[in-house]
Amino acid sequence: MKSITINISNDKLAKKVMELLSGFKKEGLEIVAREDLEDLKLLKATRQDDSISFEDYLKNEYSNS
Repeated sequence: MKSITINISNDKLAKKVMELLSGFKKEGLEIVAREDLEDLKLLKATRQDDSISFEDYLKNEYSNS
């Protein structure tokens, strides 16, 4: 998979570029905002971490207050 980063400071031009690129989605183009990509990388890094149930989280959250 190839990745391309495009930085556009003009909102009007950004809208035009997104409209153009959206036409390629049916051919397999995936458009991801840079901010979303960073979040996805961080989330992926935690996939192997131990986790606790939400109920346990709430118990700890309220007992520390």
